Amino acid sequence: WWLDPELTYGNAKPFVFTQGHSVCNRSFFPCFDTPAVKCTYSATVKAPAGIQVLMSATQSTYMEEEGVYQFYMEYPVPAYLVALVAGDLTHADIGPRSRVWAEPCLLPTAISKLSGMVERWLTAAESLYGPYIWGRYDIVFLPPSFPIVAMENPCLTFIISSILESDEFLIIDVIHEVAHSWFGNAVTNATWEEMWLSEGLATYAQRRITTETYGAAFTCLETAFRLDALHRQMKLLGEDNPVSKLQVKLEPGVNPSNLMNLFTYEKGYCFVYYLSQLCGDPRHFDSFLRAYIEKYKFTSVVAQDLLDSFLNFFPELKEQCVESKAGLEFERWLNATGPPLAEPDLSQGSSLTRPVETLFKLWTTEPLDSVAAASSVDLTKWRTFQTVLFLDRLLDGSPLPHEVIKKLSECYSSQLDSMNAEIRIRWLQIVVRNDYYPDLYKVRRFLENQMSRMYTIPLYEDLCTGTLKSFALEIFYQTQNQLHPNLRKTIQQILSQGLNPLPAIDTTAVTTDTPAMVLEDKVSEATNGAISLRDVNVSA
Repeated sequence: WWLDPELTYGNAKPFVFTQGHSVCNRSFFPCFDTPAVKCTYSATVKAPAGIQVLMSATQSTYMEEEGVYQFYMEYPVPAYLVALVAGDLTHADIGPRSRVWAEPCLLPTAISKLSGMVERWLTAAESLYGPYIWGRYDIVFLPPSFPIVAMENPCLTFIISSILESDEFLIIDVIHEVAHSWFGNAVTNATWEEMWLSEGLATYAQRRITTETYGAAFTCLETAFRLDALHRQMKLLGEDNPVSKLQVKLEPGVNPSNLMNLFTYEKGYCFVYYLSQLCGDPRHFDSFLRAYIEKYKFTSVVAQDLLDSFLNFFPELKEQCVESKAGLEFERWLNATGPPLAEPDLSQGSSLTRPVETLFKLWTTEPLDSVAAASSVDLTKWRTFQTVLFLDRLLDGSPLPHEVIKKLSECYSSQLDSMNAEIRIRWLQIVVRNDYYPDLYKVRRFLENQMSRMYTIPLYEDLCTGTLKSFALEIFYQTQNQLHPNLRKTIQQILSQGLNPLPAIDTTAVTTDTPAMVLEDKVSEATNGAISLRDVNVSA
């Protein structure tokens, strides 16, 4: 993706990055673009003076006189993990084997958020799953045009800069990519039809790491938030939808990236968690996963490899025929549609989730006579995941009675204004879905300052579903030049649906020729909507 300087934070130099997952690197270089094939690689890159080039490689050199970079990845990787980024990037060491790269104006923030933290997470992961085999673990923060949240390119994790302001999401996203160093990068799913082998195991490992470093309560809170989103997606898609299977059948011509949904992550996680519970002690399961990594590292596997290894490692479970336990058969886990067959016990997170449930009930139980008690809750004292869990549940219940949304705004709107973007976008979606006009100016202000998919698409989807399309058109017309062309096309498609007639509201003034000017370049290919982006918050 080539970015003009205006699409970077510094506005000084052009920027380029690649995103290979799932099958995009065939347009970057000739390759067997399948996770079943792994190889080492070397690369020579020439760049203008002042442009820093990085790749997902274990070794690199720079010949300044020629402006040439040489890269070498000494371990075999699938094609989708070859990655390149170049731009106005500077660095700082944040640990003995970690460095953070970012545009100069972002570097101090990145250092303050991550200094010393990555080594702590790597050490915790090594204690669980064995040595980190890739040498360095560096992170590069990319401009808002990066199409997902994070990508686990070996030696060099890519992360969208927009997430820097949301501390807890940043922690989870980086730890998830750390976990991929073992599950996904070292041992890879041989087919995209079994992506859960990477994502489900990485999500399980991520939560084992957060439990070790932040405690079980925090891990249970984050899990509750994600499982809420899984059930929300289930309601929207239907329990019989084939994409809810762990072993999804890819039809010819279907992009595997379309399978990047919550089932891959959370249903996959629930199956792995179920396997861990069969062992009786998660530490016994950790021992199995260490042996699994050692046996299959630098290769690609199918689900049967994992399950056979599991049963061979625990012969007593094999004797008990746990793979055929009624209602929880391994085959059913893999091929049944619908929700997970079993979910984890999250009672250790009750100290954090119970206040959310209590406050939600206060606001949604009629008659609304508990406002005094509800308004006394100070959301600034809550964790981010508590607040987003609360707001997501209000979103699920929207539209709310007008009196409720009015009182919610009076109690919390000013508190939420000072919080991170993950929280603010949810409150603004509540504002839009409830047509709460007094706070619409905040929606405009938010969209005028956001350039990433994850903080624009959900709001435009909601604006265009209701009566506020002309409001959305005006904002887009004013801000489109600061958006990447791909994002611009996606929003144009959203705005073009059911374009005539356009309702007008008092707070906007869209000229009659605006729709033609804005929507001249429509796209025919379906794109990910608000549901997938908001709920998955994809960290590949």
